[in-house]
Amino acid sequence: MNEAVPAPLPDPVRDPWRGPMRAALAEAVRAPDTGDVPVGAVVLGPDGSVIGRGRNEREATGDPTGHAEVLAIRDAARAVGEWRLTGCTLVVTLEPCTMCAGAIVLSRLDRVVYGAVDEKAGAAGSLWDVVRDRRLNHRPEVVQGVLAEECSALLTDFFRTR
Repeated sequence: MNEAVPAPLPDPVRDPWRGPMRAALAEAVRAPDTGDVPVGAVVLGPDGSVIGRGRNEREATGDPTGHAEVLAIRDAARAVGEWRLTGCTLVVTLEPCTMCAGAIVLSRLDRVVYGAVDEKAGAAGSLWDVVRDRRLNHRPEVVQGVLAEECSALLTDFFRTR
């Protein structure tokens, strides 16, 4: 007997971020062209428009800070003309590391949305929770697991070929 698979229930927390995560995934798929791990990020302005983009470029540039999040934050800061990104949201395909979590806090982003959990180096809820550390003066909202399967599959496929 053929049973129909029920449609997934709406997720009011994650569903609004699916479109922006697809934009971050579009950045991520370009990273392996340079040998970099496929992580992509976008920063959304208060109106929801993309004001910053980044993808991993450590291998391409030889820069240890060339993470997608840092590059997207730098791009957004240039776009708004200052370092404070109040009202903005970072959307990234992989949970930020400690360096990127620090940049998120210091740039005053209101929110970070990520796809795949990074159990080995994540600093937004898995291994550490730097972004919500009560000792810091700024704590952005965190939304995790947006298109997590797609984000994880991109990374798994990349490392399978290495």
